[in-house]
Amino acid sequence: MRSNLSVGGLAAVAVLIGATAVAQTAAAPAAKHSTAKPNIDQEIKLLRQDVRSEKSKTMLSALELNADQTAKFLPIYKDFEADLAKLNDTREANIREYAKNYSNMTDTKADELVNQAMSYYKKRADLIANYYDKIRGSLGTGTAARFVQVESMLDNIIDLQIQSNLPLITTAASH
Repeated sequence: MRSNLSVGGLAAVAVLIGATAVAQTAAAPAAKHSTAKPNIDQEIKLLRQDVRSEKSKTMLSALELNADQTAKFLPIYKDFEADLAKLNDTREANIREYAKNYSNMTDTKADELVNQAMSYYKKRADLIANYYDKIRGSLGTGTAARFVQVESMLDNIIDLQIQSNLPLITTAASH
């Protein structure tokens, strides 16, 4: 178990770096320059792929599955990652919208962005619950519970990094 924590720790650091770069890139004022946009989009795409890869490695390491269990788990987890990637597209769009409107934030836009963020978190929780049931049905409660724990830990790390790199909302009414 100790070796899993070391591997998981290294992967978590890689996830942290990738998430930080995504948040900084999406919120950076320089992102408004039209000549840089294609490069930023490509960079975000590559960073998201790296984060998914590191998460997969960490997940497999933490679950300690045998070959038969791994064969059952991987197709479910790949479906989960695909569904999560689609959901994260909405999160990325929300962050981009936040960056675009940051300098001229209105109460209406702030309310819209916050509601979109809350909707994302609810949908992510529902997605994890759905896949908990699928994994539990295929591999049992223990493995499914560990999946939820590891996924939650990694999501919390990524959330913290993204949120800590975004400035707090200010509107004319909040001054």
